[in-house]
Formats: sequence, structure tokens, C-alpha cells
Amino acid sequence: MKILLINTDDSMGGAAIACLRLLSLLKEEKDIKADLLVQQKKGKREDVTAVVNTWLAHKMAFARFAVERLYFRLLEKNKEVRFAFSPANAGIDISQHPLVQEADIIHLHWINFGFLSTQSLQKLFALGKPIVWTLHDMWAFTGGCHHSGNCENFQQHCGNCLPYLKNPADDDLSARVWENKRRIFIDTILPSVQIVACSQWLAARARKSSLFKKLPVTSIPNPLDTAVFYPINKAEARHKLGLPIDKKLILFAAAKVTVIWKGFSYFQAALALLKESVSQPEAIELVILGESDEELNKSLPFKTHALGRITDAQKIALVYSAADVFSIPSIQENLPNTIMESLACGTPAVGFEVGGIPEMIEHKQTGFLATYKSAESLAEGINWVLFEADTQTLATNAREKVLANYSQEVVKEQYLKVYKSLVNQ
Repeated sequence: MKILLINTDDSMGGAAIACLRLLSLLKEEKDIKADLLVQQKKGKREDVTAVVNTWLAHKMAFARFAVERLYFRLLEKNKEVRFAFSPANAGIDISQHPLVQEADIIHLHWINFGFLSTQSLQKLFALGKPIVWTLHDMWAFTGGCHHSGNCENFQQHCGNCLPYLKNPADDDLSARVWENKRRIFIDTILPSVQIVACSQWLAARARKSSLFKKLPVTSIPNPLDTAVFYPINKAEARHKLGLPIDKKLILFAAAKVTVIWKGFSYFQAALALLKESVSQPEAIELVILGESDEELNKSLPFKTHALGRITDAQKIALVYSAADVFSIPSIQENLPNTIMESLACGTPAVGFEVGGIPEMIEHKQTGFLATYKSAESLAEGINWVLFEADTQTLATNAREKVLANYSQEVVKEQYLKVYKSLVNQ
């Protein structure tokens, strides 16, 4: 069986990490040949092939990305949503690529930002090959947004896109993108297709979409290498990272801290409340993992250790193990790898009750579920983990949660079942 995974790139984004982990797992199977096809290759794995592999092709890829972004910029509500909506009006036809032609099953992942347009997708589906599409956000079944927030238009027909467009109307961009997808999912005879959502929450959203009414939807989480992400002695981890041994450390992690969806403003407000409520605020310090702003870090009410971006997984595992609590105040999320990694390292998490987060953070069992967009509740949760909870029980529960639900072997078996089912059809 030849399985072709397809993702925009092989960089360190959540979807790319999931693809690479799944690729490695599939290659362990004797009767499976697996490859990953990306638009642009940044790593060195031989089983990853780039569509873009010449100077001119790189320029064309950038042009596709730029055309899509500039087009949306004319219509966007504000710059904060600039990368939260993909019109998919620019892309490349990969239907005749040798790896696509050879594949028994095409497994799509995240394919936006100028890689595959809706027309590109239509040509892939027209090949008649079985398709698995793993959803890492809502884009596949909406009129272009990656997360719909409170908007439920996707359940019927997109249009009047209030969250993302400055001039919402019945025939706006979201309505046109929805119509393009309708031609793929509703107006044509589809091959065998299995939609896979990374969380139960996202699967439930997908089942409500009018675009997916004919398609089976299941939930399989992203796999995690629990041999890399495992509990390390806190004192040892802190020593290796140059962090204080005798402090309570609160961790915040994001590729870019200031992205609005990561909820850093709620984190700031919660820290201010926490400082007022604890008797020894000097005992608390912060660790920021990811691209952050120096001036913003200085404004926080506790001493801050900014580690910047780290790409080495083993060093990231050290950071999680060094922390006493991981705070994730995101206001839009699917099934965050960061929570999975933190729990695997035995570090409880505190986050808002949104998206797939409640599937991972079991309230007062593996962390603390805070009331959505409540800085007060977030501060309460951080305080509870730091000063009230049984830390050893939380750490044990967190690790067991990951081993039972997100370990590589558990996830691999679920995907193998899906592949075999499609081939048998």
C-alpha cells in the first residue's frame, strides 16, 4: 500500500510535526510505503519531496502566497485577521505529480497559503483515489476562515462574514469560497473519502457543516513521541536551562506570543491578579517559550525568562519539565500540541474551556479548566496548581492521559484501520 501525505511544508508548525511523526510511524509497517509531499522543503528527510525545487518555482510559490494575501487584504476586516482566512484562489496543480499518480491513498493535511487552491483540490478528487483529509482547523468546511468563532453560517451556507470581512454580504468572499467547495463536496461524485479531525470538538463541528453532509467524519488525535516528551527531574531540567531551582515557574509557549488567538492579554491580566492574591509574589517567575517582544516581557508583573524559539524537541521537553504549570489562554484552539507535550512531561496545564482543550485538560485531574476569556478564572487555576493541588497526582494523571490517548502506537493503529477500510472499499 502506497500512502502519500500532503502538507504545505515540513517546518515546525503543528500540522507539519504531526505529518512527520505519522510518516515515521507508517514507515515501520512492512506492507506500507509512505512519503510526504510538500510545497517547499526545509528539512533533510529523504522521504519528504518538494514540489518547489528550482529558483523559478520558489519565486512562483512566493507569488502565489502574495497574490492570495494581497487579495484578502483588500477585503479583510482588520489586520488582526489577515492570516486567519484563506481564499485558496491561488495554488498549484499536483494531480500529475509522480508521487500522486503512484499513491494508493492520498492523505491531505494543512494545504493553505498558496499551495493548493480549491481548483487544485478538485483535480485531486477527480483522480478517484481514496482520500483521507486530516483537519487541523475548520478551513476545509467553511467559506475560508480557519476558525469560525461564534459564527455558525458554515452549517448552511457561508456569506455575511462578520468576523473576517469588512463588507459582509450574501455574495461576499466567504460565499464564493463556499460555492467553490460545494462543487467539490456536493456537486460531484466523490471517491472514497474519510474526514479525520484532530479533536472530538472539531469532528463535531465538521459533522454540522453542510459541505460534509455526505462524508464520514471521525476523530484521531495527532501522535506524540512519548520517548522524547517524558518527565525529567525539575532540578536537572532547570539546571540545564539556567533557570532558578527555588522558584515557582509559570510557562507560556507559542510560536509567536503576540498572535491575538493565543490570548496573551488574558495571561497578562491573570498574572496581575495573581500577584495581588499571593503572599510571596517574589517566589513566582515566568518562562516564555517562542518569539516574544522584549518590552512586553518587561511589562509583566513577575521576573521573566524569555527563551526565544527552540526547535530541538528534547530541549523543548526540558522546558516543559522545568515548569510547575503551563498556561495556555488561547481563545481559539483545536487540540494543541503544546498541551499534549506539557502533560507528557508531567506538567499540568491551565487553559480556557474552548475547542478541543477540555478533551486534554480534565478539570483538577490533569490541570485546571478556566472559564472562557476570564482572567480571574485563569489566575485562580494557576494559583490552584501552584499552591493547592497535589502536584504528584496531577503529574501522574497528566502522563497517563497522554499515554492512553496520544501515544504514537495508539494513533498509528487508528490510522491503519482507516487506510485498510478505504482500500477494502
